Amino acid sequence: MIIPDWILDIFAALMLVVAAVSAARLVTAWRRRGPVTADVDVAHLLTGIAMAGSLTAALATLPRTAWEGLFGLTTAWFARRVWRDARASGVRALAGGHCAPHLVHGGAMLYMFLALAASAGSSAMRGVGGTAGVSMGTLEYPALAFAFALILAGYSVWDLDQLSGKRYSLASVALQLVPASVPAIAAVESSAAPAPVRPSAGDPSRMEASSAGEAVPRESAESLPALSAVLLSPGTTVGCRIAMGVTMAFMLVIMI
Repeated sequence: MIIPDWILDIFAALMLVVAAVSAARLVTAWRRRGPVTADVDVAHLLTGIAMAGSLTAALATLPRTAWEGLFGLTTAWFARRVWRDARASGVRALAGGHCAPHLVHGGAMLYMFLALAASAGSSAMRGVGGTAGVSMGTLEYPALAFAFALILAGYSVWDLDQLSGKRYSLASVALQLVPASVPAIAAVESSAAPAPVRPSAGDPSRMEASSAGEAVPRESAESLPALSAVLLSPGTTVGCRIAMGVTMAFMLVIMI
């Protein structure tokens, strides 16, 4: 399918923004000891870089085999987390759990890198430049690509609905005081998947549960400036996930 190159450039720029935001979240959380979901942010960072390089040849970084290995690891990691959530919450972990969408993202990226038609060559996902547009590669097993696209679209619509309903705050990081013996609920993206509070060697009375379900020092949480609070908020995480889901579904559709 021939796609105008400016459309691909827009999506590639969006993925670079996602990667930059994810990197900033990792750095900010590490420096300020704020609430963080490191595995999600690392996955977003890798996916943003990989997708930008897939959409625009000038942004290509690692070879395809390297991306296959990385997304194989992320897929296995989130598969383990979804399995653990499913044992605790049942099918709700798939419908509303915060790990299930990341499992689909990792699986879709792994599929795209593995399922390129052999005739397309190694440059298929990076496109072939032309005056009128870019010709994307063709994926093998198009029915699977279409299924991934539908699932990604469904999760994106769900996330948009949650954002519009103000379930995920962009204004601040939601923190609440809980006893050290009570498990916190992972409310970064869903209240359906419980996550245990990480034990702390400090005084339990001076620990708070972050929106990621992890215990963080009260002083660190309260000292987050407004910009850092927005950056580390659940709404920012979900916004990045929506951008990646829409872009990933677009890529799958145009390569069927």
